[in-house]
Amino acid sequence: MRTQVISTLLRARPATVSRVAPRLARSSSSTQHQETFESFTERYVNFFQSAEDLFEVQRGLNNCFAHDLVPATAVVESALRASRRVNDYATAVRIFEGIKEKVENKTQYQAYMDELKPVREELGIETKEELFSS
Repeated sequence: MRTQVISTLLRARPATVSRVAPRLARSSSSTQHQETFESFTERYVNFFQSAEDLFEVQRGLNNCFAHDLVPATAVVESALRASRRVNDYATAVRIFEGIKEKVENKTQYQAYMDELKPVREELGIETKEELFSS
């Protein structure tokens, strides 16, 4: 019986496979939609307002901070509220670390801190510097 199966397998011909030709021409990058800063801000504010768990908040932060821009304070505020809503204080503190890395100088970072001070006080969030100052 085993030899019969082997001989059947040897005689079997592979089914014809239809191949799809690779696409040689690439669409121009200039035809792709460029998102405006306002639509970016609105998209992430809405995203963080609807985030229901820590994974979503952290995924949104990774995607938001991956762009070559500093998010607007509305996005940061929404992200801070989302991190506190899912009860993750560490992520709220790390948002400020991310902003510190994204801005060009200390003056810009201080401007963010000043504008977000009421939200920080309302949510009880301290920065890394405030937590570890001895």
